[in-house]
Amino acid sequence: MQLDVVDIKGVKVGQVDVADAVFGQEVKEHLLWEIVKAQRAARRAGTHSTKTRANVRGGGKKPYRQKGTGGARQGSTRSPQFVGGGVVFGPHPRSYEYTVPKKVKRAALASALSLRAQEKKIVIMDGLSFDAPKTKEMAAVLKAIGASSAVVVTGKEAVNTVKSMRNLKSSKYLPPEGLNVYDILNHETLLISKDVLSAVEGRVVAAEAEDASQAA
Repeated sequence: MQLDVVDIKGVKVGQVDVADAVFGQEVKEHLLWEIVKAQRAARRAGTHSTKTRANVRGGGKKPYRQKGTGGARQGSTRSPQFVGGGVVFGPHPRSYEYTVPKKVKRAALASALSLRAQEKKIVIMDGLSFDAPKTKEMAAVLKAIGASSAVVVTGKEAVNTVKSMRNLKSSKYLPPEGLNVYDILNHETLLISKDVLSAVEGRVVAAEAEDASQAA
């Protein structure tokens, strides 16, 4: 399939052939859901913590004698049934991150890219570079393509472009290797610099070719 190429003023300057295996796939919503869930789980801090009776201060002395009181026997006032006692089965620091198969990740990324292609929300830009870091110029580029919220994908060597993105709260810069499902879906437009288009396609196509060769 082909996608339009525009300049920094939003004017069409040509077209570029892109891989159907990356931008022309069937959109599988269940894969998008699975990857977004995994990414959000990995971002959880997991710093919640409660104190068990071993962590609560005090309670070392037996509160009253074992027998003859008419009440239940107790060994500590820091047992869970007492106010100020420890917590049973409370949350403790943990990681919520879990592993998703690589094939699922690649298929989900292809689905996300294909979804934006179907919506005509992918912009391939030729010559996305600046002489100096200018947030105002980057904002003008996004306005020219009609994007109020965008993920901008370009190489790390485009330092001025990367720095120009820092103060744009509704948009985000990502290198090709950092492109992910959550950020694609979380922004309305995907802007890709033409010189890194092959690297974006390589995230799906090259990996599939490697898997095929290993299987053979």
